[in-house]
Amino acid sequence: MSKERILWMATRNKNKYSEAKNILSSMGVTLKILEVNRVEVQADDLKEIASYSLRNLESESRPIIVEDAGLFIDGLNGFPGPYSSYVLRTIGLEGVLKLMKNVENREAKFKSAVAYKFRDQSTCFLGVVEGEISTEIRGSQGFGYDPIFIPGEGGGRTFGEMSPEEKNALSHRARAFRKLGEWLLTRN
Repeated sequence: MSKERILWMATRNKNKYSEAKNILSSMGVTLKILEVNRVEVQADDLKEIASYSLRNLESESRPIIVEDAGLFIDGLNGFPGPYSSYVLRTIGLEGVLKLMKNVENREAKFKSAVAYKFRDQSTCFLGVVEGEISTEIRGSQGFGYDPIFIPGEGGGRTFGEMSPEEKNALSHRARAFRKLGEWLLTRN
């Protein structure tokens, strides 16, 4: 008889929650949302940001996860990186494409860090997908930078041109959450 595994994801981002829920449910893990106002440290490392956010939830007695992600563009020296959410809110996709206008190196990485804490146990999982930045906005699926990120294994399509199932087979977030799910399955 298998034990039911329930995790609580501290987020206000319904899109992230939905992606994570779909990925983890396929591994027998139930994900519930814990809507909290997270204090997010400004740092250059996603694992540090996710772990810091998790430490601020220490009063929680449930198994909690926090996810942070960023788009790291090689031709912009890793920008926007951990500041991806802020950059998207302020200059948007058009602004990022404008910054890339005369940049030859369009290679980029999407990274996701998932931090887990339950009682005295904590760990963090990193998922990375390599690809490039398109020259235009393409597709209406997904959210965030999906319409301008072309994963290397995506057949030339942006995440925004893929179905949720196709994206979840390749994405940085899916890779990090699958690592978490596999790790949980090895625990009692």
